[in-house]
Amino acid sequence: MSTIVNGVDYGPLHQLIGSWRGDRGLDVAPEPDGIDKEAYYDEITFMPSGPADNAEEQDLVSLRYHQIVRKRKNGRIFHDQIGHWIYEPATGMVMHSLSIPRAVCLLAGGTLRQNGDETIFQVAAEAGSATFGVVQSPFMLEKARTTAFSMTLTIAGDSLSYSETTSLEIYGRSFEHTDNCELQRVLYD
Repeated sequence: MSTIVNGVDYGPLHQLIGSWRGDRGLDVAPEPDGIDKEAYYDEITFMPSGPADNAEEQDLVSLRYHQIVRKRKNGRIFHDQIGHWIYEPATGMVMHSLSIPRAVCLLAGGTLRQNGDETIFQVAAEAGSATFGVVQSPFMLEKARTTAFSMTLTIAGDSLSYSETTSLEIYGRSFEHTDNCELQRVLYD
């Protein structure tokens, strides 16, 4: 698979392009009286969004994505997320922006590395950071504050897996909300 799509070199991001499906997701989320473990189906589509330059000094390439997560027990959507994966070839930095319709957005940054045929993307963000941080509505700040986010996404050929942790202050306690899933590419766009 070429790193060049429509004349743009997407570097390691090219591996993500396409539509992915998984039925082995597990969401571990807080509840007022404990935790909820929810098995889920996951659908993610990554599409080239082209190159960008910042102040004629920084060159970036990015993919936009849309993720839909459905409960396995009833097929109901319980998570809808959009964003971008961004790569800076000059430094090797990867960035992940995301927005969810609970009025939370974040920009996470990090690195990537090769482990045999696997490419591993690792990104993180912290509330209050001037660079890789979290923005959230007043309600969320008061009731379900996101304090940090980290994600490891691993891709090898047509297999993709991720593990992410969203650190929350919710229901009067700290909680590590986790999501993990394995997906297969079903369409190369």
